[in-house]
Amino acid sequence: MLKQLFRTKSLDALVHEGEEPEHQLKRVLGAFDVTMLGIGAIIGAGIFATIGTAAAGDLSRPGAGPALMFSFVLTAIACGFAALCYAEFSSMVPISGSAYTYSYGTLGELVAWIIGWDLIIEYAVGNVAVAISWANYFKTLVAGFGVNIPDWMSIDYRTASKIPGLLEHAPHAFGVPIVFNLPAFSIVALITVVLVIGIRESSRLTTVMVIIKLAVLGLFVWVGFHYVKPANWTPFAPNGWAGIQAGAAVVFFAYIGFDAVSTVAEEVKNPKRDLPIGIIGSLIISTIIYILVAAVFTGIIPFKALVQTLATSQAEPLTLAIKYANIEKWGSFLIGVIAFGSVIAHTAVLLVFQLGQPRIFFSMARDGLLPKSFAKVHPKFKTPYVTTILTGLAVGITAMFTTIDEMVDLTNIGTLFAFILVCIGILILRKKEPDRPRAFKTPWVPVIPVLGIIACLYLILGLPWITYIRFIIWLLVGLVVYFAYGYKKSKLHKENERMNA
Repeated sequence: MLKQLFRTKSLDALVHEGEEPEHQLKRVLGAFDVTMLGIGAIIGAGIFATIGTAAAGDLSRPGAGPALMFSFVLTAIACGFAALCYAEFSSMVPISGSAYTYSYGTLGELVAWIIGWDLIIEYAVGNVAVAISWANYFKTLVAGFGVNIPDWMSIDYRTASKIPGLLEHAPHAFGVPIVFNLPAFSIVALITVVLVIGIRESSRLTTVMVIIKLAVLGLFVWVGFHYVKPANWTPFAPNGWAGIQAGAAVVFFAYIGFDAVSTVAEEVKNPKRDLPIGIIGSLIISTIIYILVAAVFTGIIPFKALVQTLATSQAEPLTLAIKYANIEKWGSFLIGVIAFGSVIAHTAVLLVFQLGQPRIFFSMARDGLLPKSFAKVHPKFKTPYVTTILTGLAVGITAMFTTIDEMVDLTNIGTLFAFILVCIGILILRKKEPDRPRAFKTPWVPVIPVLGIIACLYLILGLPWITYIRFIIWLLVGLVVYFAYGYKKSKLHKENERMNA
């Protein structure tokens, strides 16, 4: 049985399955489209929401202070190692499924399942938190235009119970207060419709949103630069290396998403060339932008002042910096622009992640680990519409009624775990199939993959211990699902049984 658990699928078989007519997706994306999808996934909630906590710290970790700039570099290096490994895999195996597919071809079915289950944290569960955050920013944005969304219609029950009088004044049905987050569900529903209609339309919408949010961040850097005081960068690292490491672990949330590029592999016209360009290009562009924003942010507001602000204010760090700069003439307008940019950024992340999760389910279903219906392709739009709709319903409904505490940490550990296994996969594949053609080769193997593993493990050490417990529980639940369904239904398992019969 142990041998069966670690059975691998040949890379040729993986590629062949992607070419089957009934499972074939439409190849319409180019290198520019792929890069825009990568930037769309990377530059989002992280830069607009997490840099305040990363710089100031919280009860469970020290803040990086101005050394946040170095935290971004440290995280970029760790992601860069993993990105190079992803680029090699994506050029060899241009199949939807990302790390799940790569693990199936190198580490075996059980590890592939664990990764597939783990990526639900990064995409679907993480998107619940992004949808709720989007709803908060959207409510603030429309309030500036005089449109006030009632609290009972834009919040979850648990949060509502902490607000005096809200449950009493909410509408009631059979004596039960009606409380739900309609904006969060609505944005997920809208994105789901776009994704079902087609990948080209989704890509074009993402490109427009990327251009808008880059313009907003550029405006923040350009205006904010005039209010930077170099004295605020001293002390540069108020909590030493511990603060830098903790900051890197937090801002890692701002980097997750470049791996989502690999999930559209079957919809790229020339995946062997375009996927590596998209993965590495989006990471480099995003890193440069992050460092500039961090430099301006920490240069405007001093470390002590940031620590003294409320956690709710740190959640909107760019707005906080503009308010602190006290820009008299255009301050209010700039705050409104940043709020708009944040809504757009959140929307782009939601779209790319909602695009990624169904394609992982699609690949797992094609391998027999999930029901066959999950692998259905729309006859007209050529999209995995069943998994897209199911993912949209799951994320949207969950976002209506829940609040996800510490989701950033849980998402980070899940993604770092996936990165580690991809790096290990490159080491195995170089030994297992050294002569297989590679359109892109990870340089300095085994050095780069090993450094990637070490860097990701180091970032994991910067996360709170409770995150490890939650992650282990999540993986154990996944193992139960695998042995109850996936193990027996696996196509590879059935093929082995036929051969041994």
